[in-house]
Amino acid sequence: MSAILGYKKDMTQIFDSKGRVVPCTVVDVSGVYVIGKKTQEKDGYEALILGIGKKRNPKKTESIRGIKDVPLKRYEFRPERTRDMNLDDYNVGDAVKIDMFKEGDMVQVTGDSKGRGFQGVVKRYRFHGGPRTHGQSDRERAPGSIGAGTDPGRVFKGKKMPGRFGGAKTTLKNIEIVKVEPGKSLLCLKGSIPGARNGLLKIYKRR
Repeated sequence: MSAILGYKKDMTQIFDSKGRVVPCTVVDVSGVYVIGKKTQEKDGYEALILGIGKKRNPKKTESIRGIKDVPLKRYEFRPERTRDMNLDDYNVGDAVKIDMFKEGDMVQVTGDSKGRGFQGVVKRYRFHGGPRTHGQSDRERAPGSIGAGTDPGRVFKGKKMPGRFGGAKTTLKNIEIVKVEPGKSLLCLKGSIPGARNGLLKIYKRR
């Protein structure tokens, strides 16, 4: 299977074969299990449900046969988004390993970006702000004019304005796997990855 769940850990640096420093993000992919299946006959589509982590106070109704711990997070992986995924090859309770990944593979990583709350246009859209001269002591980080008065007489929808910034689903493609440690269930991905520390990540091998 060419997809897995993981938790973002720390960033570090690795020296490659040519002696160059490569910044990378460490992802913990331990404790991933198959916790369910979706079939065409019963659900109308095919998917494999993976779970990761351990829920502290699970309910009795949440227990899954064949799995000791109730997973904290779960996510569906559909065959059309992954490579070589056959639902018949997996059973509920099977552990998902990282043997399908190797150094040099390109993956797609999806996670939730850091939530930064309500922000202005300078931080949210990188506006440069207004001038500091001509008596504008309080307009340095203001957005400026947002529309004409007479025509069209309104503000168009989608205008770049202050608002909620971050905390959104973010996907990065063509991320290189720098190092694979099967013994520790760790993946080292080149560069930075969206999300905060201990954030959930979905990793797909690129087609």
